[in-house]
Order: sequence, then C-alpha cells, then structure tokens
Amino acid sequence: MNDIRASLVRLWAMIVKELWAVLRDPRGRITLIVPPVIQLVLFASAATLEVKNVAIGVYNRDNGPAAIEFVQQMAGSPNIRNLVMLHSTQEMRQLINQQKIIGAVVLDESFSRDIAAHRPATVFLALDGRRSNAAQIVGGYINTIAANVGAVLRPETLQGGATVVRNMFNPNLDFILFILPTLVVTVAGISALSVTVQSVARERELGSFDQLMVSPLHLYEILIGKMTPPMLIGLFNAALYLVIITQIFGEPLKGSIIMYFVALVFFLNANIGIGMMVSSIAQTQQQAFLGMFLVTVPINMLSGFASPVDNMPVWLQYVSQANPQMHMIVIMEGLFLKAMPAMDVLANCVPLFLISLVTLTTATLMFRSRVE
Repeated sequence: MNDIRASLVRLWAMIVKELWAVLRDPRGRITLIVPPVIQLVLFASAATLEVKNVAIGVYNRDNGPAAIEFVQQMAGSPNIRNLVMLHSTQEMRQLINQQKIIGAVVLDESFSRDIAAHRPATVFLALDGRRSNAAQIVGGYINTIAANVGAVLRPETLQGGATVVRNMFNPNLDFILFILPTLVVTVAGISALSVTVQSVARERELGSFDQLMVSPLHLYEILIGKMTPPMLIGLFNAALYLVIITQIFGEPLKGSIIMYFVALVFFLNANIGIGMMVSSIAQTQQQAFLGMFLVTVPINMLSGFASPVDNMPVWLQYVSQANPQMHMIVIMEGLFLKAMPAMDVLANCVPLFLISLVTLTTATLMFRSRVE
C-alpha cells in the first residue's frame, strides 16, 4: 500500500511538472487555445468542397422562349453569382483562359425550335479543365437546370412520374454540417500531437533529461506524466469546440456527449503515442516540430477529410486503416449527424484502441532504448 501511495505521489508530481512546463509561458497558453479556435472557425468557412458564387458565361444564339427560360433558370440558381453575356466563341475562350468565368453555356439558334418541335435540344457547355473538381460540380448544376427546363417546357415527357430525392442525415446538403465534425478531429488531434512531440525533446534541449533519468521515478511514471498533459489539453479543446459548434454554428450533437469524450480518449491516446515516437527520436524541439509536420500531412491526407478513402487506390485504403484520424472522423460524423448508438461508437473505437496499443508500446520501447 505504501508503494502504491508513493507511486501515486511521484506520478502526480510528474504530471504537475509537465503541466507547468507547458502552461507557465503566457504565450504558450495562448498558443494552445487561440490558434485551434481560429483554425476551427476559419476552416469551417473556407475548407469547403462546394462550388458557390461562380461566374458563368452565356452565349445565347437563339433568344427564343426556351432559351430565355434556360437563362432565367441559371440566373435564379443560388450557386451562380452572375451570368456574363457573351457575343462570340472567341470572347468565351478569352474569359475562360483569364479565369474570369469557370465555364460557358452555348445555346444554338435551333434550341427553342427543337423544344417546340419535340426534338432533342442540345446545350453546349465549355468548362475550365484546370479546375477539374469545380468544373465537374458546375457541370452537375447545369445538367440539373437543363432537367428543370425540360420539366417546365415539356412536362409530358415526365409521363406522370418524377424522382423524389431525400438526403438522409443532412437534408439540405449543408456542407458546414459535414465539415465541422471532421474539423474537431483534425484540430484536436494536431493540438495534442504538437504538445506531445515537445515533451522529450524539450528535456534534451534544456539539459534536464539526464536529471529526469536519475530521479526516483519509474519509466512508466515518466511516460504517464508526459502523456497526461496532452490528453487534458486535447479534451479541453474538444470541449471548447463542442460549445462553439453547438452554440455559435448551431449544429447540435445528436449522439451521446459521454460517447463523444470516450471516443476522444481513444483517439488522443493514439495520437499521443505517435507524438511520443517522434519526440523520442528528435534531439531538439525544432526537429520535433519538423517531425510533427512530417506525420500530420499523411495523416490528414489519408483520413478522408479532403477526399473519400474509397476513391484512393486499394493499397492506400489498407494503409489508411492504421490512421486513427480516419476512424475518428467516422465516429464524429455519426455522433453529430445521425445520433450513432453507443455500441456502434464503441465498435469503431476498437481500431483506435489497437492503434493506441501499437503506438504507445512502440513509443515506450523507443523511449527505453534512448534511456539505455
């Protein structure tokens, strides 16, 4: 019992020491809180795959009723900022080349006559292939507008039937409802990782690493003491993000708040293990920061944040299974968008637990080898 009490006292002293090392600098305290909040707010507004407020050219060679209806439908689209009326194909090429418009719609002279005669009418669309993703999305907008024009001018072609579309979990396809849960994972993970990678490197740079090794602390007490502050800081930031998302952005947490923090503990453990591995290798804090950037780029790229994992090559899909951020994004989207049940959350936490086991064990072995 005395040994347990003494171990707890040493462990508490180590945790307090590490927390004090992180928080004693006023600028450091601000850095841990303010930049992540700014990133959350900015990325929620800027990191979007939607295509809005675009300028599209219109070369209307018809000016008949069907062509006018088509142009009016385009003008009423919420995704199109303005229409640029063109007078020649040369002008169209020039504006696309100068990126003043993302594309141009060309309506032939026979467009209205073909519609009136119940013949197929063709709309020509030229898009800027340099912006491939945006061009594909704009092409989808124009196809939708063409279908709407056909439904208005030739309703008999529908033959009494129509397609009813229902978007589950995000009825209005509001992109911010998708991006905010993923930002919680990305920003919280990076903030915890940035604190962890400095822990051992800071001791080496300040010359206190040898003193730490000859102290009465056991190896596991040192490791737990160094891993606890990043965990507490990560949970604090995640709680702050939850308040911002629900109170400022108005997106409710439909799932369990308990499962929200339980999943975060597993996720932060995995990230802390990665950070400890980097910190054990680095000799200085500068090397630790460079190592952090080295691992955060592939972690973000393979998480499904920027592009779906299903779109990646098969071998990369297998590699991404070892990425804790990918599994955590699934959990966060489920908790925010569809009230994921607790059992499903725990099932998705199993990969996080296994990744944590591997990263923390590897970090412990690397730290021990450095000590010896």
